[in-house]
Amino acid sequence: MMIDNVAYKLFGRPFRTFLSALPLTPHSASLHVGLKSAVPSGLLRMLLTLVLLLSGSIGTARASEEDGGVNPKEVIFGHVTDAYDWHIATVGGHHVSIPLPVIVRSADRGWFLFSSSRLAHGESYEGFHISHDLFPGKVAERTADGSEVRPLDLSFTKNACSLFLSAALLLTVFLGMARNYRREPLKGRGGFLGVLEMLFLFIYDDLIKPCVGKDYRKYAPYLLTVFFFIFFNNLLGLIPVFPGGANVTGNIAITLVLAVLTFLITNLSGTKEYWKEIFWPDVPTWLKVPIPLMPLIEIIGILTKPFALMMRLFANMLAGHMVVLVLVTLIFIFTAMWGGIAGGPVAVVSVLFSIFMIVIDVLVCFIQAYVFTMLSAIFIGLARVEPHHVKK
Repeated sequence: MMIDNVAYKLFGRPFRTFLSALPLTPHSASLHVGLKSAVPSGLLRMLLTLVLLLSGSIGTARASEEDGGVNPKEVIFGHVTDAYDWHIATVGGHHVSIPLPVIVRSADRGWFLFSSSRLAHGESYEGFHISHDLFPGKVAERTADGSEVRPLDLSFTKNACSLFLSAALLLTVFLGMARNYRREPLKGRGGFLGVLEMLFLFIYDDLIKPCVGKDYRKYAPYLLTVFFFIFFNNLLGLIPVFPGGANVTGNIAITLVLAVLTFLITNLSGTKEYWKEIFWPDVPTWLKVPIPLMPLIEIIGILTKPFALMMRLFANMLAGHMVVLVLVTLIFIFTAMWGGIAGGPVAVVSVLFSIFMIVIDVLVCFIQAYVFTMLSAIFIGLARVEPHHVKK
């Protein structure tokens, strides 16, 4: 088949084998052949790579289409929310996924540990099942009276697994980088190590030092860790296949923890002058007593800072993932409504816009990590304020 020849030329034998295993339609084959003659091979390589990496989304949408139409809500939220298994791809209508351990505690029966594969395809195990009503997508338990309740759920989900993978990746990269610098401290670095060194020095010299102030060395380890943790997880989230694809920084629980860490470090390291400006600011007395108007505003400001950190990172990363998935589902929506005549052109436009959005998302990955680190450094620097009468 022509599509196999194109895949073999561009990607080699492994990709040809994988592509041949995917369920193809005449429209998709014509699209590949048409693209080969219409665009340069470099762009074609990007297009085909993107289509292959989005095979999980396409397979899910195709399965929904066979059941009676595409359900955009199910496709989109099924990929951006957490899960009890790690979906790899859908090949020939079969879901290929990595099952993860489910750890739950029933109020009446105690603890249970089992594989998430036991709950696949709507099955139940030991009275537990994946809820679709009261707790969509979560493990639920059916009580004796037939009601559905949530057990204490400490399961090792996809996002939790991705956190461990990203932590292992960060430790491997930076511990290896540290050993390399200890062996040859004066050697110039290029390639991947050179890029990391550039980012490290940029954040350390141009962000942490000026924003935190004289105590920057004390807070640099935390701020650098936050930056690279967010940046690496953002990039991993753009890869739709294992070990990427988890929406870690688009999960509000993760951004909440990061914001709380900054909140605690900021306020626990605050100076006396910092707390004085909160509870007794330098404003007219009638703004402080008998109604503590300005102290209340300052206290609200303390709480809104971590809230802004949490929501900014969560909303921007979640929106980036959803836009790409919406563009992919448009292919199947138009095909279901008007057939292949509309589906072919929409597929080309959707893939091109998906590539554009992924390129933009790469920039957003850096910007969001930078903004979170910058605001954290500014908040810490403001908490380290010195008395105004002290002369430097």
